[in-house]
Amino acid sequence: MHARAGVALNWKHHFRRLTADCEMLALALPDERDLLAEIARVAPEEATVKIIVTRGAGGRGYTPLRQPPTRVVAAFAPPNYPDSLRREGVRIRRCALVLSEQARVAGAKTLNRLENVLARGEWTDTDVREGLLGDAAGRLIEGTMSNVFLVKGGKAATPALKRCGVVGAQRERVRELLAGERIECTERDIAFEELVAADEVFLTGSLIGAWPVSEFGERRWIPGPVTRRVQALIDRQDAQTLEERDAQAR
Repeated sequence: MHARAGVALNWKHHFRRLTADCEMLALALPDERDLLAEIARVAPEEATVKIIVTRGAGGRGYTPLRQPPTRVVAAFAPPNYPDSLRREGVRIRRCALVLSEQARVAGAKTLNRLENVLARGEWTDTDVREGLLGDAAGRLIEGTMSNVFLVKGGKAATPALKRCGVVGAQRERVRELLAGERIECTERDIAFEELVAADEVFLTGSLIGAWPVSEFGERRWIPGPVTRRVQALIDRQDAQTLEERDAQAR
């Protein structure tokens, strides 16, 4: 997640996902107050913060442990993305790797990101900023590090993630923000062919915010009004979060 001055941005959706994933995997959920205090301690300035919860230390075998879980809260330098990516958009490609389906853990962000790592290794062209992943049926699912939104006729859509993929915290915030603006946003199966026909395409992630897509194969776009509105809404909410923190500190 993105943190500034010890404050985790979009915390509500990050903690909501952590709660859901711990429940799915039968892990004990860390106390929210402990996590917030640890984030403030490890990220006093702008940083990328990662929270990892594991079942705990144990020996060999697959039998679930029955002991307190282990948690790690770590801070790293924020990514140095050029402003042009947000302003002008990014070039993307389709990955050859096909995501496997497992409804039992679909949507969860587990440490098993091997498919994403392999997919990201498919290209070395630094002009390509993201690769899109699909399932065996040819449905668009996500990017290697992002979620995807399409806009057609002023209405947005994002792929359903009931079979595979990760429900990103930024994805959920954007859906909520669009609803607040009375901009329709459906969650449904999307074929790759719909991507080319879209009026706008943008990617979301906790560290990228919302990136407009400018190029996919032969298709070109310029950043559209819905994408620009999403960027503005994210910026406004983040600014409000920091203002509230400053007010509490005073």
